[in-house]
Amino acid sequence: MNFDDTPQEAAFRTEAKAWISANAPKQYEEELRKSSLGRTALKDANILEVAKAWQKKKADAGWACLHWPKEYGGRGATPIEKVIWQQEEGVYGKLTQPFQIGEGMCGPTVMAFGSEEHKRHYLPKLASGEHIWCQLFSEPAGGSDVAGLRTRAEKKGDNWIINGQKIWTSGAHYSDYGLLITRTDPNVPKHKGLTMFFLDMKSKGVEVRPIKQANGMQEFNEVYFTDVKIPDHQRLGAVGDGWNVSLTTLMNERMSIGARLATGFPEMFEFCSNLMTDEG
Repeated sequence: MNFDDTPQEAAFRTEAKAWISANAPKQYEEELRKSSLGRTALKDANILEVAKAWQKKKADAGWACLHWPKEYGGRGATPIEKVIWQQEEGVYGKLTQPFQIGEGMCGPTVMAFGSEEHKRHYLPKLASGEHIWCQLFSEPAGGSDVAGLRTRAEKKGDNWIINGQKIWTSGAHYSDYGLLITRTDPNVPKHKGLTMFFLDMKSKGVEVRPIKQANGMQEFNEVYFTDVKIPDHQRLGAVGDGWNVSLTTLMNERMSIGARLATGFPEMFEFCSNLMTDEG
């Protein structure tokens, strides 16, 4: 098998490399290189401000959310072009961490279930880093069982009233919007009574409480909802079909996280080719 770039891929790589070389925030390169997963910080700068500036610069030049359609803020690039970009972006890719959930999970869900008006309004701002999104799924009593959630949504006129709690929400303390899965019918099997929404994290009744981690960081949060009002037009998918909508989010989550692994296929192929087991 030949893993070398095709002529078209090589041209794309050359273009990406040249743009990154001319535009990357090189003053932070050494700190980013030394930072570890889940502990990316800068000594003399606000990491979120630096990340937003880099994301905006990429978006303005057509290098953000490469695989997204152009009308939603992307480039319409191929999957291999996205891989090539990530290889060339290198350590500066750590600056995309605040946007990973939005780009890899929330955005694709809105793209699949949102109205065309919502897609054209929200997605370009997500791609450019102007808005950051989070994913409001896990609950204290649910553990790893997403369908065991208790946060309630009750319909009142053209709105839904939300009450409940989420936990371990990454980036909620700096997010502008969030995907929220709720229970809208407690009288049916747990996978059938769920409904998905997106909401403004600055909505009245939303309270975010950061969780201090052992490593000193505060990336996770508890989020409380007290009579939070969400318009029905911010519902994603049909009422009661939130489980199927959430599967779209979760499948994209797996792909998004897996695609960020530093090890590429050639390294993995070489490892497997030379691995010695007890049987030889």
